[in-house]
Amino acid sequence: MADALGKVPDAEVDPEGTFKYILVRIKVKDGTDYKDIVRGTKSAGQYHNHIFEKVTPPITALGLECNCLGGGKIEHNSKDKKLHVFGESTGYGKADHSVSVEKLKSVFKDYEITWSDDKE
Repeated sequence: MADALGKVPDAEVDPEGTFKYILVRIKVKDGTDYKDIVRGTKSAGQYHNHIFEKVTPPITALGLECNCLGGGKIEHNSKDKKLHVFGESTGYGKADHSVSVEKLKSVFKDYEITWSDDKE
C-alpha cells in the first residue's frame, strides 16, 4: 500500500496567478507511512475546503487517508519562474509554509520559491 503514496504527486498548482492552496497529509490506512502534498487552484473560489473536497476522492480511491494540515496562498509567475507562498486559511489555519516550499521545489526544480508569514 505504501506504493500508493508514490502515485500521488508532491505538488499540483495552477500554472499562473494568485490562488489558495492547502497542505495535505496523506497516509496509508492502518499504517505509519505518510507524505505531505501541496494542492492549489483558482477554482477553489473563496474557500480552502473546496480544494480539500476535490483532492480527497482520488486519494481515498487509492486506499489512503487525507488530513488537511493548513492552507494559505500561492502567487505563481510562470514567466519569471517564481512561486511565493504566504497567508493562511480561516478554516484550516496556516500551513507550515516551509514544508509547502520543499514540496514545491521537488516539482518546480528550476524555480525561485519563497515564502513569508505575511497574511496578504
